[in-house]
Amino acid sequence: MEQNRKGIQASARLSNLIFPRRCPICDGLTGSHRILICGDCGKRLKTVAEPACKKCGKPLEAEEIEYCGDCSRRKHAYIRGKAVFPYDGLMRASIARFKYRNRREYADFYAAELVKSCGDAARAWEADALIPIPLHRSRRRKRGFNQAELVARKAGKMLGIPVETGVLLRTKKTSPQKELNDTQRRANLKNAFQVRQNDVRLRKVILVDDIYTTGSTIDAAAAALLEHGVEKVYFLAICIGRGF
Repeated sequence: MEQNRKGIQASARLSNLIFPRRCPICDGLTGSHRILICGDCGKRLKTVAEPACKKCGKPLEAEEIEYCGDCSRRKHAYIRGKAVFPYDGLMRASIARFKYRNRREYADFYAAELVKSCGDAARAWEADALIPIPLHRSRRRKRGFNQAELVARKAGKMLGIPVETGVLLRTKKTSPQKELNDTQRRANLKNAFQVRQNDVRLRKVILVDDIYTTGSTIDAAAAALLEHGVEKVYFLAICIGRGF
């Protein structure tokens, strides 16, 4: 047993030398695979706190307000959602490196924080599965991975909730949402998702995505799932924006 422990430690040290872990905020080396974020960067981060929208979890400016502007104006297909971080400058840069510079190790930190901040809610929803928002096959092929799936798999393992990646498909190649206004976002996502035959008979699911802004992506995915027999849809996101 002692020899096995030493072997694991040696393997971890070698892995850290070959593939050193980087801090998801400053992108500097953390010094160990066990350290997910620099101490100084951990102090700089802000998490979503109350008061927050009772629907999407977006931070609110006053306690007497129950819903954000987006949720007050429109009806969503999902039941409720939560996110970990406000989508500020620090997290915008972090998510960009995660997605476009292949910083896949960031997923460990995101998943750990997701479970820490939203784990109680996720367990209370009693979902049958986590479903990561899928990428179109051309975008996944170009990027090499689906960022939502990486986070969902790690979070699902910690939460004890199965992850289903074959149920929801993205069959329409959409334009980047960040370049569109709210109306354009909804039009862009029309018929973007399809659901395979629900052989596993999921009743309640939690969608997982990296960024929630107005909810157009989550709504489109939730609507597709509801049309195919899913009864309730929730969501978890790493970051949440201000909306429009």
